[in-house]
Amino acid sequence: MGKFLSVLFCILISNLAVSSAQNCNTYAFRNNAIYATCVSLPVLDSHLHWNYLTNGTVDLAFRHTGATTSQWVAWALNIGGSGMIGAQALVAVTSPNGSVQAYTSAVSSYGTSLQPSTLSFEVPRITAERVNDVVVIYATIVLPNGGTGFNQVWQVGPVDNGVPGIHALGSDNRGSVGRVDFISGQTTSGGRVGGSLVRRRNTHGVLNAVSWGVMMPMGAMTARYLKVFKVGNPAWFYIHAACQTSAYIVGVAGWATGLKLGGDSTGITFESHRNIGIILFSLGTLQVFALLLRPKPDNKYRIYWNVYHHGLGYAVIALSIVNVYKGLDILDPEKKWKNAYTGILIGLGVVAVLLEAFTWFIVLKRKKEDQRTHAGANGYGQSV
Repeated sequence: MGKFLSVLFCILISNLAVSSAQNCNTYAFRNNAIYATCVSLPVLDSHLHWNYLTNGTVDLAFRHTGATTSQWVAWALNIGGSGMIGAQALVAVTSPNGSVQAYTSAVSSYGTSLQPSTLSFEVPRITAERVNDVVVIYATIVLPNGGTGFNQVWQVGPVDNGVPGIHALGSDNRGSVGRVDFISGQTTSGGRVGGSLVRRRNTHGVLNAVSWGVMMPMGAMTARYLKVFKVGNPAWFYIHAACQTSAYIVGVAGWATGLKLGGDSTGITFESHRNIGIILFSLGTLQVFALLLRPKPDNKYRIYWNVYHHGLGYAVIALSIVNVYKGLDILDPEKKWKNAYTGILIGLGVVAVLLEAFTWFIVLKRKKEDQRTHAGANGYGQSV
């Protein structure tokens, strides 16, 4: 039985290997081009074919499967670094009518719209075609500095009114980096996968999810429910102030990282998230000043301050939760992180419902006791 399973396993592996080879090495190009080397890239349904010529020139074809109209695809070498910044890209833009335009573009910022430009190395030839759902970029490049091994990047994104837009930030898009050696044919994938930008995005996300998305609601709950207990007075106020102030300080740190990210990641993808973040920071700052201007309980303006403070506070909490989810959609982490945050909110919601019911129970009970005491006092007075 064990021998049979071993044989079956080997057959499956062989079939997978043959299938992969057919997908890459035996692909029939429409122009009948033949390439000595082919590598199936690990993400985004992409393949790189090439012939290395003795004069340091490479004839290549970058092939992306599953392409649609109004979409761009790109393959690039990064000579002096890794990732997107500094990438020297070959770009193909597919119009709604199915026609394809090929050109070169040097990437200098994260907010690039892939405008045509010359590269740091020569590209004597570049063309592109779309056959069914396959887009192929054909090019001849002159490898710079006599080298043969370079960092590579490939990517896919949308086109809006003929202008390439910001690509998605899913795990496949962030993982579309690696290294290729045009002589040995060896490739590696992964690496920093976005480097410092991804780390800053993660830091920004954690700081804001913890501060605006968790600590702020918890601080509001302390003010709402602790003050109903006589033993919690006035401790509830100091706990509430400490919790909200800490959340604001951590939130400011998260907002500061967002300022830099806004400059590095411009584009419609982040527009609503950024705007909500600015509104949250502004409202949070107003709440801090409101704490300093808090009237005494017997002040005639206290009721207006209460309406302002409570209304603004609940607005901040609602916007915070919405923006945390927007940020999670942008970062696109493993699903467990969004599930974890959802679980935290559900937990806080259940606690809030239970405390709300208990609060009303205590308030109504005290009201009845006060009415009974008041009625008893009136009866005693009348008997006298």
